[in-house]
Amino acid sequence: MNLVIVESPTKSKTIAKFLGRQYSVKSSFGHIRDLPEKELGIDVENDFKPKYVIPPKAKEAARELKKSAKKADLIILATDEDREGEAIAWHILHILKSPKSPIKYQRIVFHEITQKAIEQAIKNPRQIDINLVNAQQARRILDRLVGYKLSPFLWKKVVRGLSAGRVQSVAVRLIVDKEREISAFSPQEYWSIEANLKKEKGKDAFVARLIKQNKKAIPKLGVKDKEQADKILAALKDARYRVANIASKETKKYPSPPFTTSTLQQEAIRKLGFSAEQTMRLAQQLYETGLITYHRTDSLNISAEALQSAQEFIAKKFGQKYSEGIKIYKTKSKGAQEAHEAVRPTKAERDPEKIKRPLDKRQLKLYDLIWRRFIASQMASSVVDSTAVDIEAKPDSTNSYIFRATGSVIKFDGFLKIYLSAGQAGPAKTKENTLPKLSENEILELVKLITQQHFTKPPARYTEASLVKTLEEYGIGRPSTYAPIISTIQKRGYVQKDEQKRFVPKEIGFIVIDLLKENFSQIVDVKFTAEMEKELDKIAQGKKNWLEALKEFYQPFHENLTKKYKEVEKKKLEEPTDKICPKCGSPMVIKMGRFGKFYSCSAFPKCKHLEAIVNSTGVKCPECQKGNIVERKTRKGKIFYSCSRYPKCKYALWDKPIDAKCPKCGSLLTEKGNKIKCSNKECGYQREKE
Repeated sequence: MNLVIVESPTKSKTIAKFLGRQYSVKSSFGHIRDLPEKELGIDVENDFKPKYVIPPKAKEAARELKKSAKKADLIILATDEDREGEAIAWHILHILKSPKSPIKYQRIVFHEITQKAIEQAIKNPRQIDINLVNAQQARRILDRLVGYKLSPFLWKKVVRGLSAGRVQSVAVRLIVDKEREISAFSPQEYWSIEANLKKEKGKDAFVARLIKQNKKAIPKLGVKDKEQADKILAALKDARYRVANIASKETKKYPSPPFTTSTLQQEAIRKLGFSAEQTMRLAQQLYETGLITYHRTDSLNISAEALQSAQEFIAKKFGQKYSEGIKIYKTKSKGAQEAHEAVRPTKAERDPEKIKRPLDKRQLKLYDLIWRRFIASQMASSVVDSTAVDIEAKPDSTNSYIFRATGSVIKFDGFLKIYLSAGQAGPAKTKENTLPKLSENEILELVKLITQQHFTKPPARYTEASLVKTLEEYGIGRPSTYAPIISTIQKRGYVQKDEQKRFVPKEIGFIVIDLLKENFSQIVDVKFTAEMEKELDKIAQGKKNWLEALKEFYQPFHENLTKKYKEVEKKKLEEPTDKICPKCGSPMVIKMGRFGKFYSCSAFPKCKHLEAIVNSTGVKCPECQKGNIVERKTRKGKIFYSCSRYPKCKYALWDKPIDAKCPKCGSLLTEKGNKIKCSNKECGYQREKE
């Protein structure tokens, strides 16, 4: 009997369907060995020797695997083909080894869980790639050293309970730096001038934008204030409007490549509203049930068979004109593992609308997105007829103004038939901007002139999508680490999301990042972190010794840490208040904690009285009419709103209330993003925020 071992029970069930009775498929339920939770677990003085233990939750799985291995003639390790998967296979092999009876094993890898892929993998086994294992060990040990050595420093110098991480701290720094950039931004005023025009005796008006004044282009910030705009407006009121030039051209819009891990996360966040973590969890489920290829990848490669299959499906489903032939996309990521494929459906013909598998709504949405993106990537380009019309406005013989109107008509939809990079994940709802039929020297009628005040906008805060994109662009982390990084920085209490789901650093985030920048600049340096990622890539390729990489990092880090313990003074984060402790009568102070500020008795630790700092919304509780609605947080840090008299009054809601009543039912109104909504779910009233 041959024993096949994988990481998850779902994956084992799928693979078992493709193998005969001579195979038994078992799961390790994830990592079977790891560093201990409550100690460093690394012997720094002995070549960074790790102390691996079987975690309590993995002991039952380890027992079962050992039991099954005793009956097996051959052990086949079929964990994922990446550093993490290779390390899991290595750890499994380690616990199964016995000095009395050496075991026979093979390592197999595949990019998709299909009958053909599994059979092909079994025909082409290999041994464990120790370079991949060492790259994973190096990452794990580096992260453990930074976390376990630097976090206690933060406890001593800032506040207990804080944590630092080799990659998470860089992500927090990006968010902190962005917030400071936004705070320093000074908006500039500018005005736009547009003309609403129509053909003489025509009905439909169109809009043209002022672009030139006396043959000089007007830059974006060219019209600086209302006074300047009004002068131009006055000159244009009695002007004669003539079509000066019409330029038409045919342009092609090319499809986007299939998904990598990073682009899948970005698109699922933008289109489906999923988090990076949720996207990866759903993708894992789709992969393990055999519906998509491996989802942790930075490669754009597609197998020749899958490309041919896609072309045949496109021609059959949409017609030959939608197929321009096979498209090959080049991977931009320097460290990409080219042996991997892009994320794609395992069968091009498995249309989401006809899928028979019992997927839940979220799984189906993600599968639909992946399927459409892959099929669209192999479809013909769309063709658009674009027209630019320049209209001359002459108020007198010496002055001349040029307005420009643009229009576009889709001549051939091509890949847009099923996919648009912005908007809905389903069939593309393409927009056209049509102009009336015009001819050069034609005189137009002015309907009205429109001036509008604008202000330059500050840089946008990071969303999950833009943060993933930035991490990838800087070379920070790998496809498998983007989602955990984003999840960790929120759980650690350094950042939170605003109403538009954009990252905002908390006060403790600013404090910790400033401390790290001043004293451990490399830990929060983007370039240094990216270089470390390249070092890990070299280890994976067998070009660098992993112990050498650890020594190069740890020695200067440890020396600096020892020095900073002596040099850096503890941050004084207490603020005096007029509040008196109700228990002992001492003054209360405001202290900074891991999750923000709170009231503490100044006599601590003799008196341990604490109180939360409550932010009032200024809105009266509609239920008891006595308390005010205040902002609170769940244990996981999620903000909600409830009556200040809790637990006497248990009125609560998730969205922020405003001091206004619903015009439809009289209930309290709330705000979320750009919407004003009724707090009464049965009412359904909502409107755009003014």
